[in-house]
Amino acid sequence: MKRLALAATFGALLLLPGVARAGAATDAALGLGAFAVFNQILSGTGLFGGTAAVAAPAPVVVAPPPPVYAAPPAPVYVAPPPPPVAYYPPAPVYVAPPPPPVAYYPAPPVYYGHRVYYAPRHHWAGHRWDHR
Repeated sequence: MKRLALAATFGALLLLPGVARAGAATDAALGLGAFAVFNQILSGTGLFGGTAAVAAPAPVVVAPPPPVYAAPPAPVYVAPPPPPVAYYPPAPVYVAPPPPPVAYYPAPPVYYGHRVYYAPRHHWAGHRWDHR
């Protein structure tokens, strides 16, 4: 009997889950999830179902038919008669005499005289010592 109790205790210990070690964020998420399930159990929504809402049936409203509306007829457009045709004599033809002939005369050639070369002057040439 002692062995049976010992085996049952050992089997029960194997079935127990270990201690969960998690951080603060995991603890907060598990707590919020448990709180959400607890609220669903208390309010009767979700898996467990809730009581049906009691409401009066909607009143029957019969709307009168819309009034008959006939569109006014489209306006009739009549094109004005074409303007009268006027016949005029043709315009007179003027003939001008041909222009006088144009003669081209080239410009007279330009002749330049012989080149004259001067000897270079000294820096003192052209200046007098007495400034006359």
